[in-house]
Amino acid sequence: MNNLQSSAQTVPAVSEVLYAVEDHIATITLNAPQRMNTISGPMLNELAALLIKANQDADVRCVILTGNGRAFCAGLDLTKERGDEGLSAASSPTTLDLRNTPPTVLQGMDKPTICAVNGGAAGYGMDTALGCDIRIMAESAKLAAAFVKRGVVPESGGTWFLPRMIGWAKASELIFTGRTLSARECLDWGLANEVVPDAELMGRARAVAKEIAGNAPLAVQAAKRMMRIGLNETFPDHVHHVYLQLLPLFKTHDMKEGIAAFMEKREAKFEGR
Repeated sequence: MNNLQSSAQTVPAVSEVLYAVEDHIATITLNAPQRMNTISGPMLNELAALLIKANQDADVRCVILTGNGRAFCAGLDLTKERGDEGLSAASSPTTLDLRNTPPTVLQGMDKPTICAVNGGAAGYGMDTALGCDIRIMAESAKLAAAFVKRGVVPESGGTWFLPRMIGWAKASELIFTGRTLSARECLDWGLANEVVPDAELMGRARAVAKEIAGNAPLAVQAAKRMMRIGLNETFPDHVHHVYLQLLPLFKTHDMKEGIAAFMEKREAKFEGR
């Protein structure tokens, strides 16, 4: 009886990463606002697992990644590193399995990803935002490349993303100075797609996600796959691979539906098959 009473009184912990799917859109929310969504080891694992879940869910056509509170993600949770929940909790004592960390998972996802940057994104948080396909930033949001100010390098993709996104010179300026960019500066530098008032952030992110989700999902995912592969291919090789990707799409229900809808001057109803 005492055991039953004790169990009944136990309050389940609130998840530090939330997951919801609606209208073919998965929303993943970092949910540790009390520490500005800094990521502990268990939180790192949970985020990666939910990204994989969204990518494997046939009902999901687009993913929004955002944060609760005044920050998107202020980096890794260094305070917990002293205890049992730090980064080492996501790995063995001597190695980190980079194949299953959020930046690597994000890079490998076929589903389009939108980062709704609701506040500060610093260090690991900045790299995670850069790992998404599209960034929509609230007016109050910032990207802080403070790595060298902490004695480290952009450890989660920044040195790969930034030269490709904004060129060598601008990437060098941002990384070497460890500068913080406002949302408007991010827009000017080409790091943000849009900047919107804070209160409109999630509405705008969902509107873009809904527009993406309204298209043929297999075609959207194939296009993203080809863009990713093309980063490391010659043009002749890339054209060949695009053609091979196109052949199975010719056989899909959605391609027939897309052509029929165009001919009949109506909205297509895609089924992902």
